Amino acid sequence: MRQIRHPGPIAEVRREAVSTVLKQVEGELRPGETFMAGIARVFAQAGCLGGYVTIEGGACDPFRYVLPALSPDEEHAAWYSETHAPEAGGRFVAATAMVGERDGAPFLHCHGIWDTGEGRSRMGHVLPFDSVVSRPIRVRGHGSAVATFSSIPDPETNFTLFSAKGESGSGNGILLRVRPNENIVTAVEDACAEAGIESARIHGIGSIYEPVFEDGRRVNCIATEIDIENGVLERTDEGLRARLDVAVVDTDGVIYDGRLARCENPVGVTFELVIIENRED
Repeated sequence: MRQIRHPGPIAEVRREAVSTVLKQVEGELRPGETFMAGIARVFAQAGCLGGYVTIEGGACDPFRYVLPALSPDEEHAAWYSETHAPEAGGRFVAATAMVGERDGAPFLHCHGIWDTGEGRSRMGHVLPFDSVVSRPIRVRGHGSAVATFSSIPDPETNFTLFSAKGESGSGNGILLRVRPNENIVTAVEDACAEAGIESARIHGIGSIYEPVFEDGRRVNCIATEIDIENGVLERTDEGLRARLDVAVVDTDGVIYDGRLARCENPVGVTFELVIIENRED
């Protein structure tokens, strides 16, 4: 499998998985508050430290986002575009926000698709402190009261990235971070196998080095951003299998959709996921 080269030493641990109890998180972001403040409030009201929410509908104005970009130097393997500031703001079509902390304060990482009034959908990485809610945004997901994603310096990639943190114990889910060059689909399968999970829903965002879809299509781009639109884990006759249907955006802003091929999708910079076990109770 192809490999992306990062500037720093390769970390020994390639997957960070924290098993934890996950509970539902749901709320509404209010006009006038920043995207970051609204989601932080919803998580605080739920008594949760970290997790994820999905976003559909509602809008921000001003709305700020960036695209993935090639690195301008040798200090990073990929980078970000200039900030996009659509005049009409942004109406959310579908997005996922991974929620945690940075320097002791709430922080999030969000990829998604939105309508900016330009005649076609746009996709990228939300700037949550610079985007202000203009129409109520409904969010729902799952969170943990004891585990979170902590944003810390990562020597391998030379970025500050979310890391899954907390005391791993019994629970109905996993907070998972996957490092560069690990195949994302089998990494999810392996993490679930180690946790004894055989049926689950999978939510997450990240980047993949030249994504390949199950139907053979390939996105020929080093720097991409991914949002899992529908993720499922189940036991089959061949063992545990994860199916990840995703949206992908490349450095030109072109959006692709499809199911990831099982063994051909190395993580680019990072991938953060929340896995919720399907339980009868």
